[in-house]
Amino acid sequence: MREQNIIGLDIGTSNIRCIVAQIKDGKSKPQILGIGQTPSFGLRRGVVVDVEEAVKNVVTAVETAERTSGINIEEVVANAGGSDISSRQSKGVIAVSRADGEISPEDISRAISAASAISLPQNRETIHVLPQRFTVDGQEQIKDPVGMNGVRLEVDVLMVDVSSPYLKNLRKTLDESGLDPQALVASPLAAAVAVLTKRQKELGVLVLDFGGGTTGLAVFEEGDILHIKILPIGSAHITNDIAILLRTAVDVAEKVKLEFGNCVPSQVAKKEMIDLEKLGGEGQYAKQEVAEIIEARGSELADLINKELKEIDREGLLPAGVVLVGGGAKLPGLCDLLKEKLRLPVQVGFPAEFEGVVEKIDDPAFATAAGLIGWFLQGREENKNNKTINLPSLPSMGHSINKIKKWFRGFAP
Repeated sequence: MREQNIIGLDIGTSNIRCIVAQIKDGKSKPQILGIGQTPSFGLRRGVVVDVEEAVKNVVTAVETAERTSGINIEEVVANAGGSDISSRQSKGVIAVSRADGEISPEDISRAISAASAISLPQNRETIHVLPQRFTVDGQEQIKDPVGMNGVRLEVDVLMVDVSSPYLKNLRKTLDESGLDPQALVASPLAAAVAVLTKRQKELGVLVLDFGGGTTGLAVFEEGDILHIKILPIGSAHITNDIAILLRTAVDVAEKVKLEFGNCVPSQVAKKEMIDLEKLGGEGQYAKQEVAEIIEARGSELADLINKELKEIDREGLLPAGVVLVGGGAKLPGLCDLLKEKLRLPVQVGFPAEFEGVVEKIDDPAFATAAGLIGWFLQGREENKNNKTINLPSLPSMGHSINKIKKWFRGFAP
């Protein structure tokens, strides 16, 4: 029985997470073999700002995953989570090539290529071209036109692009870590693969990845991806707000957030106090004061989300609501706050469709890393079915040298 190992590497602002999965022919679900996780110090708002520090953290997470899985890691499916990721609509139109008018996979590829031929600023690069719907001779809303007959084929796509400097630093980080990226996937797309059902995508749903330095969102409707955006606000901003309010160290503020934080002040007793001395700080503060500062930042996030939904005419109009993932998703009261502000149902999402040591990734914080594996498998399956897919990769010019460096590291004392 043939086996294939797939590694998802989520390079986040606060943490770097690596998941090793194995897929066997004849089995539908990948098996989790091991994970690695370490704090991240070389990124700000999802962007690499210190390559040396980022490399050190990536290597630590990958080596931990290697030890727990027994697998030597050289290739990974990585995420793009920078706050400058944006998406735009485009349309491609071609004439069907075959004389009998039957649409082939090659026609679809040509249509998507035509849609991709748009002018971007010099400092921007496309990482995804995502087909949404096709039109054949005026007949709209076609999902898969292969085998249909027509003369004119049109396709609407969503193009996702990032800044070139961001990609260069991410590429350098992976190269110097001795890793060869098989694909690069926008974080909200990966999270969606891990937690959404087909029915949710059909009804209309928003995936919200509330991370440390950014919040990624992806909107789906009728099975199509409508919008992608990464907002420059995350749970670390709440920690900073608490540190300023309590006049204490950031590490103490993080403990306060995790142990006593709540997004809804009314859910906290008015007279309850927090003794900072037990957490390494000084003084006492009311829990409700902390809740009020968290609520203010949560309301700001909700306003930004509503602004994005308003741009695509989906404000308050997604029947499947919001699926919340990311490390910040576990903050008490966040679902209630977003439910009120966004006027949508809200639930926390967990990675699904895995076997093995699944309890290790049964956490919304692992949605992106798990989704990277799901994205790659989804693309592989579509390739088997001769469908056009988009699995962008990052050239790795220094990979051979770095593989040798990694090999020598194994002998270091």
